[in-house]
Amino acid sequence: MRSGRRLGDLLGHRLGRRFGWLWGAYGTSALGTWLAFGAFPLIAIRVLHAGPAEVAALSSVGAAVGAAVAVPLGPWVEFRRKRPVLIAMDLVRFAALLTIPAAFALGVLTFLQLLLVSIVVAAADISFRAASGAYLKTLLPAEDLLVANARFESTAWTSTIIGPPLGGAAIGLLGPVATVVADAVSYLLSALGIHATGGHEPRPDRREASRMRAGDLLDGWRYILADATLRPLFFNTALFNGLVMAAEPLLAVLMLGRLGFARWQYGIAFAAPSIGGLLGSRLARPLVTRFGQHQVLVVAGALRALWPVGLAFLGPGTGGLLLVMAVELGLIFCCGVFNPVYATYRLKRTATDRVTRTLSAWAVTTKATTALLTAVWGVLGGLLGPRTAIGLAGVLLLATPLLLPCRAAAHLSEPESAPSRA
Repeated sequence: MRSGRRLGDLLGHRLGRRFGWLWGAYGTSALGTWLAFGAFPLIAIRVLHAGPAEVAALSSVGAAVGAAVAVPLGPWVEFRRKRPVLIAMDLVRFAALLTIPAAFALGVLTFLQLLLVSIVVAAADISFRAASGAYLKTLLPAEDLLVANARFESTAWTSTIIGPPLGGAAIGLLGPVATVVADAVSYLLSALGIHATGGHEPRPDRREASRMRAGDLLDGWRYILADATLRPLFFNTALFNGLVMAAEPLLAVLMLGRLGFARWQYGIAFAAPSIGGLLGSRLARPLVTRFGQHQVLVVAGALRALWPVGLAFLGPGTGGLLLVMAVELGLIFCCGVFNPVYATYRLKRTATDRVTRTLSAWAVTTKATTALLTAVWGVLGGLLGPRTAIGLAGVLLLATPLLLPCRAAAHLSEPESAPSRA
């Protein structure tokens, strides 16, 4: 009986057919995203002969402007049914990405178009993630949220493992825009999968929507900062993600430049350790069952901050490659445990009528912080050298556990809805 229940849980039967469609849609779009990993910079370099500044702008400026565009979408989405919004955001990304191969085929592709598409996709990504969190909360009872988030996390890391190698092969066989086509199609398939979830979704209160004012654009941030458990977690995740991502370009410069690693070595140094994320996400639920949600959140959040400083001691040769793989494996494993627990913790602490605005504000802040810190660390890398800048990011990361919630909330059931500030 127990083995049967475990098998059913593994296959997604216990969470129902509607979640199965949503999970399948997520897996499809995640695989498409990782198939196209690095596609825009590659197109910019090989097709448009862009320089380093232009390539950096694709990730930093595109993400920052996309985050700014997404700010007013949070309150707008809050008072709409979430499933149509999810489908619409998938179709927006499908249409935007499809313009790239179309322009390439016609010989009219420009860097400005790449930048505009990156902005549109970034804004749609934020709105989709915010709406999906709210939709998931209406789709499943609170006790199943951790199971669902762990499955999303394991799917994401599985896509990370298999996507880039397959994408690289596709580019070699079919050309630089092949993976962009695959990514676009994955969003179309995701939209069809979300449509297939069916079911009835109650319409949000229209009277609230009609009374919204410009000040409500900041309501997500106000809600986060007013909550004693969400506030430290908000600062922790924004700073942690920003510092980790800010060091990645410098690590590439160090490995591929001064230390002379081959491109295949650089690729395997990050692809192979992704198995740690898959393992960590599978352990998240058993660990929470045994030790409690808050304790796992704090311990995993603290442990993930210990690894990146090791990259400052990176050297050449096999020893250096093994060091990178060990650091990335430890980091990714801890993130694999932390991420589904953190996502569930955040959903349970957010009132249903504030989920979309809260998640939108969270994603906007994370993207903007990452873009800013990436730019700052680029300057520091030029002034201090990449190794010193990487070490500085690692040292600062050691302080991020201080921003984790110091004690468990009194309860993790949904708080009462906040009164309208309109």
